[in-house]
Amino acid sequence: MQEWVNAINSWIWSSALIYLCLGVGLYFSIRTRFMQVRHIREMIRLMFKGKASAAGVSSFQALSLSLSGRVGTGNIAGVATAISFGGPGAIFWMWVVAFLGASTAYIESVLGQIYHEKHEGQYRGGPAFYIEKGLGWKWYSMLFACVTVIACGVLMPGVQANGIAAGLKTAFGLSPEVTGAIVVLLLGMIIFGGVKRIANVAQVVVPFMALGYILIAFVVILLNIQQLPDVFMLIVRSAFGTEAGMGAMLGLAIQWGVKRGIYSNEAGQGTGPHAAAAAEVKHPAQQGLVQAFSVYIDTLFVCSATAFMILITGKYNVVAPDGQAIFTGLAGMTAGSDFTQAAVEQALPGFGSMFVGIALFFFAFTTILAYYYIAETNVAFLARKTPSAGLFFVLKIAILAVSFYGCIRTAELAWGLGDMGVGLMAWLNIIAILALQKPALATLKDYEQQLSLKQDPVFNPRAMRLNVAKHWHAKHSESEAIPEAPKA
Repeated sequence: MQEWVNAINSWIWSSALIYLCLGVGLYFSIRTRFMQVRHIREMIRLMFKGKASAAGVSSFQALSLSLSGRVGTGNIAGVATAISFGGPGAIFWMWVVAFLGASTAYIESVLGQIYHEKHEGQYRGGPAFYIEKGLGWKWYSMLFACVTVIACGVLMPGVQANGIAAGLKTAFGLSPEVTGAIVVLLLGMIIFGGVKRIANVAQVVVPFMALGYILIAFVVILLNIQQLPDVFMLIVRSAFGTEAGMGAMLGLAIQWGVKRGIYSNEAGQGTGPHAAAAAEVKHPAQQGLVQAFSVYIDTLFVCSATAFMILITGKYNVVAPDGQAIFTGLAGMTAGSDFTQAAVEQALPGFGSMFVGIALFFFAFTTILAYYYIAETNVAFLARKTPSAGLFFVLKIAILAVSFYGCIRTAELAWGLGDMGVGLMAWLNIIAILALQKPALATLKDYEQQLSLKQDPVFNPRAMRLNVAKHWHAKHSESEAIPEAPKA
């Protein structure tokens, strides 16, 4: 099976997808006039603005929900894998993907908001919705929904579960079977509570785990601060093949940096729009900006924290394509969370391994929650005209089974299946957002014009002449009907 998975991934993750992701990120950066730089202050302001409603979650809950999907085992084990097979320079290309990908995340998340709809009293949206409503490609929307259910419901949860099992085995000696049982029990308690419970858990766990992890990274870096300039230069030189012994790694640095960058921050993959669509906001651009910033949080903060801890302590290996060791800092150790655990353990003996194991549990566990929500949303899309409760129950059982199986299968197979799911979704979604970019760009322009007039931006689909979800027309009509409060 491993050979079959590798053969498929060699086609999915060809150089075409690598350069497509970079090219699309650059294209949208130019078209939005680098909104990921111009609107950083607005992104931060909007994170904590807005309240939940009966149908939608708050902006912060939507951010936490999307971060629970973005911040996962890729931030710990995935970074280690990128360094091992792409060299330290892979981290530079992860940064490039994050910077350019923030604009891609904006486009797809705004489209998720523009074309979302109410399903059984809750906002639902994502690529399948905006492909059907915005482009009228029903067959393509059905294809994306089916691929996403398989990817998020079957292929990708195994990577997260496998990372949890590996981390807890190293830290506490827990067997994969015991870890699998714990994951299934906790996961079942949350997903059977519905979308609101998932959002409530995410808004508490995600900020706590991310801030705690970054804080420990600062401690490790401070303990080795004299080496920080050399590590930074190592990343830059390796990224362009000028580091001694790393010249042959240039292509691999780009390939692994882009691949792991996309897997980690998910910009362009099509997962972020699902969380964005669930938010209650006055203007779609607000969620677009919030979701763009979530890419920065994932890669520039959390992934960088992992990378600097590994590189500054020298606890990593770099392997050439032919299997020859280029750098060996952990003899006999395969790429994965063990790199990070060894790095923190060296700086903080007796604490590091356990901390990373616990961090990996929370990172990966909340990602499985996000995957379930995304898969459920696409099941709802496919079955809009029929009762969904029975299908949701089947999906819950399936993701519990896959998560348990992921704990006990090999890491190589788990990552291979995860890469397959990410790649397929990225291909389908990027084509869609390129075809449907005009409404997203028009929405950004409208938002910026209202900001320039010192207004609190409100979305008026009629004035913009956009074909949007029906509820946006109804919402705007309601806001016009509310009389303005008398001035004191």
